Amino acid sequence: MLSRIAEQIFWIGRYLERADDTARILDVQMQVLVEDPSVDEAVSCEQLLTVMGIEDAPDNVNRWTILDLLAHNADSPNSIASAIDSARESARGAREILSTDIWAAINTTWRGVPSARSKRPVDTFAWVRSRMAMINGIAGSTMPRDEGWQFFVLGRSIERVDMTARMLSTAALAEETQVAWPTTLRACGAYEAFIRAYRGLEGDRQAAEFLLLDRWFPRSIVFSLQEAERALSLLEARGQRSGFGDEAQRLLGRARTELEYRPLPEIVEELPTEMERLQRRCADASEAITARYFSHSEAQEWTGGAVL
Repeated sequence: MLSRIAEQIFWIGRYLERADDTARILDVQMQVLVEDPSVDEAVSCEQLLTVMGIEDAPDNVNRWTILDLLAHNADSPNSIASAIDSARESARGAREILSTDIWAAINTTWRGVPSARSKRPVDTFAWVRSRMAMINGIAGSTMPRDEGWQFFVLGRSIERVDMTARMLSTAALAEETQVAWPTTLRACGAYEAFIRAYRGLEGDRQAAEFLLLDRWFPRSIVFSLQEAERALSLLEARGQRSGFGDEAQRLLGRARTELEYRPLPEIVEELPTEMERLQRRCADASEAITARYFSHSEAQEWTGGAVL
């Protein structure tokens, strides 16, 4: 596969996941602000912007500020609108190998972004999540399981690790509220699975453990790292008898084992710091993928990432 096409597909996966997860993060933030009036709105919104990589936030930040910067403003590289626009541009670059259904779904979503601004925030987030689920479903049912599919899964998985780490940081910074972790579980679509796994909501530590380490839940960090590692192993032309020839696979495998084998209290105690470290590892892995597979293309960056 041409490196240009491979890169476009990799970034389609990333941008779609970024739009989806940004909607989930904003949904958590809005529910926390609505359900717990004791939360200092300005402080909470400033923390969210920091987690999302926006350091030069305007004064007097409130919920409408973050809605503009992270949802509707197409000129903000951190926003849902910008991610959907970038996904469409990447799809245009890979148009010759994408199915008509995938292109139509992405293009229709892009056309619907301006009208989403007039919806209530909760309806906007639901619309984004529904459209991303539909596009991923179409991709899953129409893309052959060749190199293109592996690059799509690889991009989606790395972005999911990065964004789930941001969700966990957001929940940890708001953990003094009673709704932060239950709301985060619901935003990840994990609440019912968590209840079944732990036979009832037992506490913040269990919620963090589930979203970090559960090997069966598809939005957990460990599961997503495993998916990325699997995609990379399938992209390797020949396996090595020892070690890893693929630097990205080594980085992601190290990140996974550090999470799985370290005592959970050590991770949870400094969760925002640990999640920032994980984001750096994802950034390093993305650079390694670019160097190995997209060497003739201009590297793209997670422009909203505070750690890049």
